[in-house]
Order: sequence, then C-alpha cells, then structure tokens
Amino acid sequence: MDRSRIGFDIAAEDVYGMKDQRPGLLILANDMFLEDVTGLAAAANFRLLDIVPIDQACARLDMQVGCDVILLFCPQPSATLERLLVQVETLAVQNDLSVILVSGMDSLDLAYACMRSGCTQLLCAPDHADLAAALLTAGRNAPQRAVHEINQESEGVRLQQLSEEVSRLARTLEALTARPRHAIPSFALGPRISDRDSDYIGMPALPPMGGHQEPADEPALTATQVRDLLRARRLREEFLPGDLFADPAWDMLLDLLAARLEQERVSVSSLCIASSVPPTTALRWIRTLTEKGIVHRQADPHDGRRVFIALSDSSFEALSRWFAASRRFLCA
Repeated sequence: MDRSRIGFDIAAEDVYGMKDQRPGLLILANDMFLEDVTGLAAAANFRLLDIVPIDQACARLDMQVGCDVILLFCPQPSATLERLLVQVETLAVQNDLSVILVSGMDSLDLAYACMRSGCTQLLCAPDHADLAAALLTAGRNAPQRAVHEINQESEGVRLQQLSEEVSRLARTLEALTARPRHAIPSFALGPRISDRDSDYIGMPALPPMGGHQEPADEPALTATQVRDLLRARRLREEFLPGDLFADPAWDMLLDLLAARLEQERVSVSSLCIASSVPPTTALRWIRTLTEKGIVHRQADPHDGRRVFIALSDSSFEALSRWFAASRRFLCA
C-alpha cells in the first residue's frame, strides 16, 4: 500500500463524493503492517487520516486537523517518544481527543507517567480483542457530527444506531480474529479466563471468633507474612490451572501492602507483573482501583518519567485489620 496516497484518497472523497462523517483516526507508529491497520480502521468504522512514523509525528501533530482519535504505538522508550507522549496528552486535554497508547513492558512506566487525559486508554501488549474494544470505545467518545439533534431522533433511529454499533463490534472482532496470528506479532497473547467478568459473590465474611476486639498482644503485621500469602497463592498454579484462580485486584493489593510495610515503592510495570494476568487487564484494574480511591499515583521526585502506585492510608488500615481478623483462620 502506498502510504503517500492515504491523505489524497481521503481528500478526494470529500471533494468528489459525500463528506465522510466517520471519526478521523491518526496512527503514529513505526514498522506497522499497513494492510492490517487499514483493515482494522475500516472494520472499526474510522476514517484513516494517515500512518506517521514516530520521528515525524511531532511535526505532523502541529499541523493535523480533523483528528478525533490518536492511536500511538510506543513499544520502546526514547527521548523522542517522551516528547511525543507529552504532546499527544496535551492535545487530548486541550481538544478533547480520544487517545489509545499501545506500549510494551519496557515503555509502560513512561507511558503511564505521561497520561493526563481521562479519555486516554493505555494498553500493554494487547491481543486483538483488547485493541478492537479500545478502538470502539474511542469511536464512541469521539465527537459526533450528527446533522440533527438527539432530542429530535425517533426511538426507531436510536434502536437502529444501537444495532449498527453491535454489528460494528462483531465486524471488528471478526476482521481481527480471522487474520493469521503472525499478522501483528506484538499481539501474541491469547484469551485468558482472567479477562472475563465474574458475577460470583462468594461466601459472606465471618466475624472473628470471640468477638470483634483483638487481643492486646496481637503481633504486628510484617511484609514476610504478606509475601508468604502471595507465595501460597502462586503455589496453586503448580497443581491446578492458574487461570482458575485469577484475582488480579487482590494480588496487586497484597503486593502494595507488602511494599508499604517494607517502605518500598512499586512501579506500574512491577504491579502488572504481580497481578499475574495480561498487562492490559492489569492496567484496567489499576485504573479501577485508582478511580475508587483504593490506590493512588505517586510521582517519582527524582525522575519525572516514572509514577509509582501506592495504597491509600484507608486501604492500608483496612488490609491491616483484615490480616489481624483472619490471622487465626490463616494459621489454623
């Protein structure tokens, strides 16, 4: 495919045909498989503006118009990438753009530290379904160029739009999963049970035996005790399939609890590893825990390119109380 013709074809369509009302997608990447990316954009109902190499992206963003969504592939950290991330996030905040950052483990901490917009989605080594879902979410968040107001639409029109949205999702997933696995080598992760939502509630919590008050001489919680619990959880995978026990939020909270007791800091990439689920799944959990105030971001005072994740004070107290209340059951 001739990359130089992408912008021309789009302009020609606006001049000689009906104006394309689809959201505009700009891809910033090196060494992309152009046929796969253009097919992906078409399946997700985007108007592909261009595919720009990373070293030319900053200059292109200064002159780009009509862009609704930016898809930035950043597998390796670099000074150029750092400037580009800052520029992309600044544009996202100023112009209400949707941004999808696709990082590798090496660039995950840098990408997370640069995130400022609430409309930015961060993926790390995503599979096809992750990327398709991110594109559809970005498309829904993009400004709609509707000719008439929503309050003038009939119920039938709204139902038709919903039907088209469901069909678009199905086409996107079909277009991606039908391609050979080697088509996009960076998306090698297969589906995991841990990526599926669960509505299982489980047994109700039992009150501590002997009343709610703990003995006055209760030993202090140590990081070794927390690490031992994490090791015991990992030991299950040697006897039964690991996906049966996926509980990324709990594993991350335990890891953060142990780090706080050890007075250590935890990077985003380290926390993703501790979760024992695909990194994109872990990032979704980190975002959820942050939005709920269970964890919070801590800037590294010595390196602006790094952000740490830490338990909130209330979460630390709650986890400490849980250990004290459950100690007799864990040690039984």
